[in-house]
Amino acid sequence: MTYVNSLGDVGAADIAMAGGKAVGLGGLIQAGLPVPPGFVLNTAAYSHFVETNQLEARIQELATLSPQATPQDYADGSERIQTLFAVGTMPAAIAAELGAAYGRLSDARLDDGGETAVAVRSSATAEDLAAASFAGQQETYLNVSGAEALSAAVIDCWASLWTARAMAYRARGGIGPDSVRLAVVVQRMVEAEAAGVMFTANPANGRRDQIAISAAWGLGESVVSGTVTPDDVVVDAGTGAVLSRQTADKAVMTVYAEHGTREQPVAAARRRAPVLDDRAAAELACYGTRSADHFGAPQDIEWARAGGEFFILQSRPITALPEPAADTPDTWPVPYPKGLYFRASIVEQLPDPLSPLFADLIDGSVSRSLRALMNEAVGTNVIREDDVGLPTINGYAYYYYRTSGMWRVMGKALTAVRALARGKAHMGVAGWREFSHPRYEHAIKDWQAKPAAELSGAELLDGVQALLDAGTVYYTAVQSVIPLAATSEISFSAYYDKFVRREGDPPALTFILGYDSEPIRAEKSLYDLAAWARSVPGLASAILNEPTTALAESQRRGFPPAGFSESLWQLWRPRFQDHLGRFGHAVYNLDFASPVPADDPSALLDAVKFYLRGHGADPHERQRLSSDRREIATSRIFTRLGPRRRAAFLRLLRWAQNTAPIREDALADVGLAWPLLRRMLLELGRRLVDSAVIVEPADVFWLRHQELRSAVEFGLAAPGAPAAVAITGADRPVRAAAVEERRMLWRGQVKAAAPQLLPESRWMEKAFGSMMPAGSQHQLGDIIKGTGASAGRVTAPARVLRGPQDFALMEPGEVLVARITTPAWTSLFAMASAVVTDVGGPLSHSSIVAREYGIPAVLGTGVATQRLTSGQQIRVDGDAGTVAIEQPSPTQGP
Repeated sequence: MTYVNSLGDVGAADIAMAGGKAVGLGGLIQAGLPVPPGFVLNTAAYSHFVETNQLEARIQELATLSPQATPQDYADGSERIQTLFAVGTMPAAIAAELGAAYGRLSDARLDDGGETAVAVRSSATAEDLAAASFAGQQETYLNVSGAEALSAAVIDCWASLWTARAMAYRARGGIGPDSVRLAVVVQRMVEAEAAGVMFTANPANGRRDQIAISAAWGLGESVVSGTVTPDDVVVDAGTGAVLSRQTADKAVMTVYAEHGTREQPVAAARRRAPVLDDRAAAELACYGTRSADHFGAPQDIEWARAGGEFFILQSRPITALPEPAADTPDTWPVPYPKGLYFRASIVEQLPDPLSPLFADLIDGSVSRSLRALMNEAVGTNVIREDDVGLPTINGYAYYYYRTSGMWRVMGKALTAVRALARGKAHMGVAGWREFSHPRYEHAIKDWQAKPAAELSGAELLDGVQALLDAGTVYYTAVQSVIPLAATSEISFSAYYDKFVRREGDPPALTFILGYDSEPIRAEKSLYDLAAWARSVPGLASAILNEPTTALAESQRRGFPPAGFSESLWQLWRPRFQDHLGRFGHAVYNLDFASPVPADDPSALLDAVKFYLRGHGADPHERQRLSSDRREIATSRIFTRLGPRRRAAFLRLLRWAQNTAPIREDALADVGLAWPLLRRMLLELGRRLVDSAVIVEPADVFWLRHQELRSAVEFGLAAPGAPAAVAITGADRPVRAAAVEERRMLWRGQVKAAAPQLLPESRWMEKAFGSMMPAGSQHQLGDIIKGTGASAGRVTAPARVLRGPQDFALMEPGEVLVARITTPAWTSLFAMASAVVTDVGGPLSHSSIVAREYGIPAVLGTGVATQRLTSGQQIRVDGDAGTVAIEQPSPTQGP
């Protein structure tokens, strides 16, 4: 039996024999990179030691713990296993091969008769893998000299396979104790003058074209263990140019001791000196690029420098690397100087940076619809061609008003109010119900009658523009319903509080709650769906046991998932499809690049599972209780008022009760065209994939409008179009690089906090700040201020959600924290103990639904998603309009 293998002979297929670390080192040697000489004591040696000392059964017994095992259980099991290894003896065959291999590593420079110092490192079969690095779970022993010390270090290294942290780490990853073995890498120690780690993709932003290097004086253990703050250097992977550097004050360094290592102070002259100059950083980055190219994936590399030469000590795949993101913007230059920019109105439905295609199409669409409405309401020539727009700044949409145009509009303010009150230009509730909504539905039906697969590229693009225009015209009309709903509620509340309310009377809100609206009807539909599923034998368990993503994909494609019988599927799918047909158009984000529930019903399926598990209150009962409280309160107030006040009270009450729910109905249907619009765009995308213009259909959202128009005119979006590669000579989709660059730019932009008003100035804040749907972004301290929109106080963990992709993370009782919530978010309110948003006010969707649910809401904070993190304990005071941070952001455990 051979127990020792040369590192240079270890290949990618040898993971079971040599472990992950040795495979990585073998690859480095084969790529021609400078690796310290060494060998690997393979897993057969580990197995032979365990067998000779009769340890296997006892190890399995002590290491096999229940899913409910505590940290102490792991610690107790580990201690007993460590004792087994400590009293074990090294088999003679292993000792002989180990000694011979160590002898071949003898350092010719040791002319004083000393023995070669080596590093002894674990190389587990579940280590340094692409899916999980298992970094630091087993032990490393440095500066080991002599055959006897080497043998002891090897046994200690084997035993470290069973440390409490390694056992718990593997258990969390689903790796059983019977499936792991440990090899041991032995390498000649490098007398490092400097060392550190290098990531061949920048872990801060995911950029694959940037290499991040950390460097410190002495051995690299100080960097890996975190005992010293290293220098940080970012290098351009293509050119080797240093993009940024931070030179630390390096107070201590790790150096060799007589046995092992020790810490010593860094000389004063070197503490603030850079460890690597630009030339050295570029040379090291070049080694990193060669390693990444060899392994075909970004690498996490440990390196050392001795005598002016670099050595690569380890290379493993980077795990959990974020998608590439550009730098987060910190300046907000306006495209047109003579104007004002606001993030309000339709922009409230666009919390994130816009996809390029949507940005191009929505600008003109909004401008046209707003001009048409104003021309009809207050007269022509008030808003002119370039007076309004919806441009983007750092990707974020802003309502733009040219200064001269704004003055003209303000001069017609009274005319506009009178037009709204009279329902002119089809404004108001009657205009929405009798004109705007039917016209929107008619436009959708016209295009639904034309199968997308049969339309030409030009027809599809025309349909997209027509449906988007219909949607923006509809949204513009809805904007006339919102102020009416707000005015009715404010007027009733003001009259009630001043002329009617007495000590002990309920708040004005009591008289407006308990009515149906589209979001509430959608919630009741999901609840009823769950109740029905419980009544069908086997259906509830099939839904609960099926992963949500698989269930959503099956719903979309129409085939039963693995856990469903054909009969159960035929019962479930059409019933759920009916719900999607009625409510699946609700948008999470108005940008059509974001799927709606009809495309991806995952969030709704999670809500069904929530109800199936017995969580959440019955929405029918909640509504009934609100209705009963409302009617009882109304009757009591009504009987005690005199005729005049009773008439005024009743008139204002009925106005608020009739108008307020319609606001939610109107907003819920803004995305009515979005499922069809997205299908048409994805049909274009599929054709462009066939023509090798883009990689996947959804990339169509990341094209500019002119690019898409050109592709259509060139015939590349027609069924059966010739591949673009045949025309351009390219060997890859011709817009692939541009699409990825735009996605990367978007990922950087989405981290920014977009100002509510531009240009940023004190007079702008003073003049318009109180009208904005979000508060100041310059709040400091542990108290975040917003607008109290639903009364009550709750202390609970925060759950920061960026969009529907995060909905499954929500746990019952947490505080829902989001930039905004639209009607499509309503299913989460049943889980939430409170709601906090960046954008919104006392009459926004978030407040109205929170009040129906009876949970506190603080809205329009401006900074909640920037300042809060999931798991953080916060106190939400819906009366005071504040959010108090009660504990710092939780740290992640090992």
